Amino acid sequence: MNPVVGLDISKGESQVQAFVDKGKPFRKSFKVSHTLEGLGLLVEFLDQVQNETGQKPPVILEATGHYQTPVVQYLDERGYLLIIINPLISYKAKSSSLRKVKTDAVDAYLLCELYYKEELEPYKKRGIQLLNLRNLTRQHENITGVMIQTKLQFQAGGSKGTVLLLPTTSFDW
Repeated sequence: MNPVVGLDISKGESQVQAFVDKGKPFRKSFKVSHTLEGLGLLVEFLDQVQNETGQKPPVILEATGHYQTPVVQYLDERGYLLIIINPLISYKAKSSSLRKVKTDAVDAYLLCELYYKEELEPYKKRGIQLLNLRNLTRQHENITGVMIQTKLQFQAGGSKGTVLLLPTTSFDW
């Protein structure tokens, strides 16, 4: 058997669907909240899948920015293999489906099917240095953009007698 659990993550809750093997869903899809109680229920369900198949199931989910953070942290601390995919990959897989129904249950189901179709890389936990570097890079990019915008506004306003105090504020003299 080759189990997998698909999570369609949204704000505050996740839709859960498990497969025990390709084309063999395990029980009905259900929702869990992103609370300690809800995530505890998710781990109990993952244990049930493991008891049924004899293998600890990997968990596949779409990258959702910060909505996924509590779920990923909770499952990572408990040693689950996580596969976080780019939403463009799952969108492409969904658009190739004949059914154009958009529900969380269908999305969780399709994530499980995607696991069997694609070779997906496991989630790699990023170190604090990499996260800090990414944050600094974004801040630098924002500051550079503001500086360029200010220069352009200053050059455009200089011929009209406008003095710029902030990038979006100007006073006519």
